[in-house]
Amino acid sequence: MKSISVKTVFILCIVLAAVICLLPTFLDTWPHKKINLGLDLQGGMHLVLEVQNIEAVEVEVERTVQEIKKQLRKDGVKHRGVARLKDNSMSAVVETANKASFETILTKNFKNLIVSKPQTENGIVTFKISLPQEEIETIKKMATDQALETIRNRIDEFGVSEPDIRIQGGNRILLQLPGIENPDRAKDLIGKTAKLTFQLVDEKTDPSAFINKTPPVGDELLFQTRIDTSTGGSSKVPFLIHKRVLLDGSLLTNARVEFDQFQQPQVGIEFNRKGARLFERITGENVNKRLAIVLDKTVYSAPVIRDRIAGGKAVISGSFSLNEAKDLSIALRAGSLPASVKIIQETTVGPTLGHDSIKMGLVSMAIGGLLVILFMVIYYKGAGLIADLALIINIMLIGGGLAAFQATLTLPGIAGIILTIGMAVDANVIIFERIREELRSGKTALASVHAGFERATLTILDANVTTFIAALVLYQFGTGSIRGFAVTLILGIIASLFTALVLSKSVFEFILKNKPASKLSI
Repeated sequence: MKSISVKTVFILCIVLAAVICLLPTFLDTWPHKKINLGLDLQGGMHLVLEVQNIEAVEVEVERTVQEIKKQLRKDGVKHRGVARLKDNSMSAVVETANKASFETILTKNFKNLIVSKPQTENGIVTFKISLPQEEIETIKKMATDQALETIRNRIDEFGVSEPDIRIQGGNRILLQLPGIENPDRAKDLIGKTAKLTFQLVDEKTDPSAFINKTPPVGDELLFQTRIDTSTGGSSKVPFLIHKRVLLDGSLLTNARVEFDQFQQPQVGIEFNRKGARLFERITGENVNKRLAIVLDKTVYSAPVIRDRIAGGKAVISGSFSLNEAKDLSIALRAGSLPASVKIIQETTVGPTLGHDSIKMGLVSMAIGGLLVILFMVIYYKGAGLIADLALIINIMLIGGGLAAFQATLTLPGIAGIILTIGMAVDANVIIFERIREELRSGKTALASVHAGFERATLTILDANVTTFIAALVLYQFGTGSIRGFAVTLILGIIASLFTALVLSKSVFEFILKNKPASKLSI
């Protein structure tokens, strides 16, 4: 009696926990963990992004060019130019007298670079230098991987529940954002490169003179968008900015929305220790100069440095709306993309289509479940009713598991539940047939039930364990809807084993405790 009592309490606790976990899905009650619906059920956005990872290679080549120039200056070797070519190789031009010194610098400091045979003409030597192909492929892969993590961080902070974000192919990223309410805002946040730099303004030259011309060497022409508060119109203000980046956003530790004295949104940023020291040194060395805050090649502000700024804090001001300031702070916290991304495929699934999917899925599950219930009652009579009770509790346990583990229910997931209904009944059929055999051999009802469950258990475990392993493989290596199917299948197998081998047996034992064998309805 004691063991039966403990088992009964255990069963009741499991069923009660499932009910408690399910309630928030239908009522606004504790613990407020609802079953998450996938993109195909609640609607949302499906995007395929292409990472322009060649840009990461261009950045690396440009960085190498600057390092070569820096080393040449350090060693006092004169040159006639080091530049990046269109095919992402590099060209270096030196006089014949400096050829040996230049080659020594390359051999000593840039061993990884591939140097083609130099061409000499009229006392001028031209070197063609390139990165190894293996390094280029590594840079591209790292750019895609970093873009994936950066986008995932942005989406997490944006507040999308159960997003599906993964690499698809060499340089593509697949995003499924269920329940998204503002697709345009989400796309802007995802696509924002968020590359933040601090660069000095060239105040010696009039920028308007270079709007349609090539900027002076070492400068680039960038624009700031200014909003006229009286008319609401906007204008582009040109700036000549020194190309040399004094500080970048990689040293940021925080970015948050603040408000200025006129209650206009702005973004306050904080640097780490290294960034704070650099920012203090930069502001101290450039007092009375203008320091441009550049984000994605757009000047947001270019204040005059009045004094050394300690503490590692700065402000990005502009004509922000509150949402724009929030999204910018999210992008800066999550980090800049190593390369820009391009949306090559976009599908928006409306909530109406999602409701239709839910309705059709639930209808199919109800029809399938009802047919199974009727079959069990007609064929197995009273025992069929026990199997039907176990089946209903089985479905409750699956729903409670989905809610408790915050798994996502998809349309294939509903198919997994329907499959589970069939598998749960299959276990009962095996048990009931065993019980019938024992009854025909002349045993009592209770003895037949015990023997039937004992002999059927190994067969049921074998069948379910093999299916469970297949479901685990689907979950591990599958993606999207396949994973949704695997989740409900795994939960369904666990629930089926519990209801068939534990709950059903306990119900039989409770009913047959004082019942004669001849009255067992099966």
